[in-house]
Amino acid sequence: MSLHADVSATFSADGAESFHVDAEIEVEHGESLVILGPSGSGKTLLLETVAGFHPHDGPVTLDGRRVSDTPPEERDFGFVFQDYALFPHMTVRENVDFGSRYHGDTRDPDDLLAELGVAGLTDRYPPTLSGGEKQRVALARALAVRPAVMLLDEPLAALDVPTRQSLRDDLADVLADATAVYVTHNRTTARALADRIVIMNEGNVVQSGTPEEIFYRPESPMVARFTGSNVIDLDDAPSLRAAFDVESDDVVTIRPESVAFGDDGDVRGTVERVVREDATNRVTVAVDRVTIETFTEQTPAVGDEVWLTLPESDIHVCRQAAAV
Repeated sequence: MSLHADVSATFSADGAESFHVDAEIEVEHGESLVILGPSGSGKTLLLETVAGFHPHDGPVTLDGRRVSDTPPEERDFGFVFQDYALFPHMTVRENVDFGSRYHGDTRDPDDLLAELGVAGLTDRYPPTLSGGEKQRVALARALAVRPAVMLLDEPLAALDVPTRQSLRDDLADVLADATAVYVTHNRTTARALADRIVIMNEGNVVQSGTPEEIFYRPESPMVARFTGSNVIDLDDAPSLRAAFDVESDDVVTIRPESVAFGDDGDVRGTVERVVREDATNRVTVAVDRVTIETFTEQTPAVGDEVWLTLPESDIHVCRQAAAV
């Protein structure tokens, strides 16, 4: 079942300044759409608005059927919250089976819990569970009602790294054939789960496309920076302008993993920072008045003079230099 939403909503809480979201998303049947953006960009508000938790203008439709005026429990969505939202006074089985009160055709709780690797938790209560266990139970509860669309709000954000990686793998399997909208600020999760990505900033959609398009062909410096690309203003890097062979005054972007580090290359710079990341080093190199990040298994020292190679095929010209 496909989902289309073109909504406008304003949200304020606890006396804070109101925040406005005005965004359109479309999800095809069986597609996983990831909404990616910085904290405070409106991702969760958009997801909650689509779910029916906030008043809004504009349509929300499922296969062309308008559900904008339908209460959340009747919109045929399964919602997974970041903070789990389990009922503490109910057992795990009772939590998963909760949707049977409102839906006639629900899945067996024990089967779902077994599929998600937590079959032994059925008679436990949520306060006794770990974060990963709680999130698996929350996922089972959302799946139990056989939703047309899964809506997931940063379900991995509160988990430790090993648990996050394990549950991310399980989510990839669960969402493989599902129609889903997944909110996150984590670009690794976005790349792992998305068929298509929407970038949000300040309540608006600023780019949408495949993971390849978003990460390798960003439409603005904001998108490039948030997704981890190097953003280079050639006016501040005269020695790079010749290497890039770009005449435009716009900025250019290139992924750190596309920049080669070695004893020879296109341009020479000075190492400013070396940070160990798992099996590799993230190295920041100063070239003229800009810095460029790259990955290498070498461990250079701060102050070393090094060469960088920037393949022309991986250089992207960003047409929205004004947004720097």
